[in-house]
Amino acid sequence: MLYALKIAIRYLTASKSQTTLLVVGVAVGVFIFIFMSALIGGLAEFIMARTVGDMAHITIEAEATDPALLLPAGQGRILLVQQKDDQRSNVLPTAAAFVPIIEALPGVLVTSQEITGSGFLTRGKLVQQVSIMGLEPAKVSAIVHLASYIVKGRADLLAGQVIIGQTLADNMNLTVGQSVRLQASTGIDASLTVTGIFKMGSGGQDRRQAYVSLATARTLFAMPQAITQIEIKLNNLYDAPATAARIEAVTGLYATPWTEQAAQLLAALSAQAQTGLLLKSFALLTIVIGIASAMLLSTFRRRPEIGIMRAMGAKRSFVLVVFVTQGAIVGLMGGVSGALIGYLVLYQFSGPGSFKPGGLPIDVNQGAYGLAILLTTIGAILASILPARSAARVDPVTAIGQ
Repeated sequence: MLYALKIAIRYLTASKSQTTLLVVGVAVGVFIFIFMSALIGGLAEFIMARTVGDMAHITIEAEATDPALLLPAGQGRILLVQQKDDQRSNVLPTAAAFVPIIEALPGVLVTSQEITGSGFLTRGKLVQQVSIMGLEPAKVSAIVHLASYIVKGRADLLAGQVIIGQTLADNMNLTVGQSVRLQASTGIDASLTVTGIFKMGSGGQDRRQAYVSLATARTLFAMPQAITQIEIKLNNLYDAPATAARIEAVTGLYATPWTEQAAQLLAALSAQAQTGLLLKSFALLTIVIGIASAMLLSTFRRRPEIGIMRAMGAKRSFVLVVFVTQGAIVGLMGGVSGALIGYLVLYQFSGPGSFKPGGLPIDVNQGAYGLAILLTTIGAILASILPARSAARVDPVTAIGQ
């Protein structure tokens, strides 16, 4: 085996330009493989961070039920039918008691008790319709990382305070420290102080959303104990369906995983992953074809030498090992070179947590460097088998006579 390795290295060094060109070709293919892995993986992380990263992984809401309608059916009977209208119960009167149980479940990162509703924000003669969300003061950034979107003021929500979007603040000529009046759909209103202004880049959020403390929301919506929903984040967002089922089994509350609301997102990510796999397969196929062509050419050029080895008693298995070893060396050298170049080139790009606007969402950590080297080496070995078998079948007399 060691002697076969020496001959394989000697064959490769005998034609340095050809070997260098072959290694460079393999390295380019590996670089493409790594670049596609980093791009596809980074893009998936970017999409997930901008969508699922700022939404609840599981949401517990009151199960929607249509109210029953009683109608006379004749002969003293009453017919019970379902009335389809917009009157639905959206209050969870006892859900807060289950929060400690939910937080103790495996994989649960944080919970957030919330009260949601609609109302009007008033300043002088200016009135804007808003969506109100009451949050626990200690968990303002538990689901949506509100603190990271603050452009003025701070993300504090004590009683009597409100945080609004940039567009809403501009429309009402508001800034931090000014007072506004917030009236809920119940008719109850309160005077609040703007403590923070956020900008999420979403038209609806920046134009309509108003965050208040849970205590303020209880007053506005006359809910001294109840809440409207519980939002939950998990350590692994892909565990949402299983954890939601576990929550329903333990608490009896209706839990909705994010995967039910983002089916199109999952389908898009799946299609993206399949596209990336296809492109990487083409890159690997190019490497295999290149190595196979080079090995076939090397076999043809060295037929006299192969014939001499066979005439001196070298077995077909020995010749086979020599040419397969050549392919393995080329694949390993090209794989390592391509992986190193790929890492050095991609290192300049930002990580998934700090993608620059307008730039490529490349994550250098998802380059699949080890996998690229392994697949390239295996592909090079497989590509060398056919030329090696061709070399092993060379007739010594015919080869020497050429």
